[in-house]
Amino acid sequence: MKTTTNKISHEAYDKGIRLEKEAQFDKARVIYEDLLRHVADETLLKKVRCRMADIDDLIAEKAIYRRIDENAKRVLTEIGINITENQILMDLLVEAGGIDFDNETALFIPLKRDYIDRCLEMVPREFPGDPGMNTFGTGATSPFLKRTGDDDLRPANREEYKEIVRTAGEQQDIVGIFSLPVACDKSTSLFEIAQLMEKHFQGLKMTTTNTMGANEAAFLKGKDDWVDGTCLVSSLAPMNNMVVPFLSSARIGNNLLMIDQSLAGISAPASPEAFLTQVHAQVLFMMVVAQTVNPGVSCIHCGIPCVVDAGGNLAYSSPRQTFINAAMARVNTWITHFPSAQTGGSTSLPDATPQALLDSELSRNTLRKYGVHIVRHAMGALGNLNFFSLEKFLEDCERERRSKKIFDAMPKDLGVIPMLFPADDLALEGIREIAEKGNPKNADHTLINVDSFRQWEDRIRQAAQKKLYYPHLNDTVIDQNATSSQCFHK
Repeated sequence: MKTTTNKISHEAYDKGIRLEKEAQFDKARVIYEDLLRHVADETLLKKVRCRMADIDDLIAEKAIYRRIDENAKRVLTEIGINITENQILMDLLVEAGGIDFDNETALFIPLKRDYIDRCLEMVPREFPGDPGMNTFGTGATSPFLKRTGDDDLRPANREEYKEIVRTAGEQQDIVGIFSLPVACDKSTSLFEIAQLMEKHFQGLKMTTTNTMGANEAAFLKGKDDWVDGTCLVSSLAPMNNMVVPFLSSARIGNNLLMIDQSLAGISAPASPEAFLTQVHAQVLFMMVVAQTVNPGVSCIHCGIPCVVDAGGNLAYSSPRQTFINAAMARVNTWITHFPSAQTGGSTSLPDATPQALLDSELSRNTLRKYGVHIVRHAMGALGNLNFFSLEKFLEDCERERRSKKIFDAMPKDLGVIPMLFPADDLALEGIREIAEKGNPKNADHTLINVDSFRQWEDRIRQAAQKKLYYPHLNDTVIDQNATSSQCFHK
């Protein structure tokens, strides 16, 4: 009888863990509470207590992500996107009946909520070429190739690109997405590079079609292993040079990787919640436009929010870059269920030094720990995505192999790790203030939240030092000298 009871209790605990991984934290909590009342096995009770220590934080975190999704739609309906000067988008959305002409309080051109909902409902939640969770790869189209022993910085030529593509093809056990890793010189065209990628890399690939002709851009059509990395809006306004190629690729039916590269405090708000809300709103707008011209076209949410250092430069070595992208991933994996892509695993350092390699390893490990989807820029990039190094790419792949083995060998019942995402009850008001003033630097909301990322990082570090989940991995959020934890169970 006791054996049967223990089996039932362990099965219930396993169900709680499965519910956590499905982001059904309320249901998991009910199971854990019941186990606390009835279980006598101290080993199992210890596991349940550790999950109960996290579950309320996870419930609160999911509620913020749900608010981010809702407020992003309110950005489109109550603040709007400034498409007044772009007649192509205006005509498109007017003809489709998507603009709310009765709204007299929006700053820009507001969309109808029911139109947004109808368009987003048409976005496929499954992508046949999806390589799955915690997929890492290349990306960024860095302007310069870093050559060992050569300080002359320039794009890659045809022969160098061939070597990069062949090498990536040899690493497909660990490289899940092969995005354009570096710019090419005039010795080869973007279309020729895409053909090289097609020949040597069998997995998911990304290129850009904005400089291709219509026939070349159609090379991607109908191929589950290709996506077109494209962008349409920034700072709540269209990028006019991208409108025609964006619409063209959507009409062709290419799989669209919709990229938003907003900068915290520079082109978007400074608080994490308001920042993600604006990024999410801009990607949702891209999805609405894509579904307007081609209902059902595949859209991948590539909100890749970026943090900056004190000088206003990208800060890929900062753990905050990792945290905000992991949070963006959770908005999609927990709430919207859109296929998604993030950025991380790179470094601010310009050379492939041991510290640069460690920066990238730490970021990848943290992204995997929190659970992300498709991550670009994770291997080979240097100097805040300014350089690509084949030498670093190979070392990144080798380190990722080692880390993956450690993750794969870990117990599967650790549950989901809370990110303690900070709430900002004034996120929507902050976005509106920034839109009114034209610049985050001029907004009171920015001044109030100037220290919000640091406070978030401190909170994560303090929590992680008390409860280590992966003590055998280099991790950006723990004390690397710590080797054990009362809540880590072997």
